[in-house]
Amino acid sequence: METLQEYLLDKGYTKVKLKLTKTNHFEMKASINGVKGLFILDTGASSSCVGFEAIETFKLNAKDSKIKAAGAGATDMMTQLSKKNTIKIGKWKKDKVALILFNLIHVNTALKNHDAKPVDGIIGADILKKSKAIIDYEKKYLYLKL
Repeated sequence: METLQEYLLDKGYTKVKLKLTKTNHFEMKASINGVKGLFILDTGASSSCVGFEAIETFKLNAKDSKIKAAGAGATDMMTQLSKKNTIKIGKWKKDKVALILFNLIHVNTALKNHDAKPVDGIIGADILKKSKAIIDYEKKYLYLKL
């Protein structure tokens, strides 16, 4: 009997290692516009986001947005929108990805309080849907369809 990994790799998926943080979040590496960063994988976040402080780091072209962000104990936060970004996670790559920019301080404060590393952003359901993602919680892998 073939394993889930063998089956998915055979079906054209690529796998990315996930790390479970002390806050019980999955952390992963990804790059935006060719710049590597550290991200939380959040199936409950509708949009992928990066912090305002990462605008220069990831070479983002940011515009003011009417979208208000809410989540992780904070609501009604101002956001900006950055379109046409290239996201790369493992071997999976997508162009023209829109990202929400917002203040990640509350997320990173919570992580630091639990001795976890601060992150550059959140990979949310938008990218997970585009990549037909499958999460193997037991083995801690994210599979993305190439």
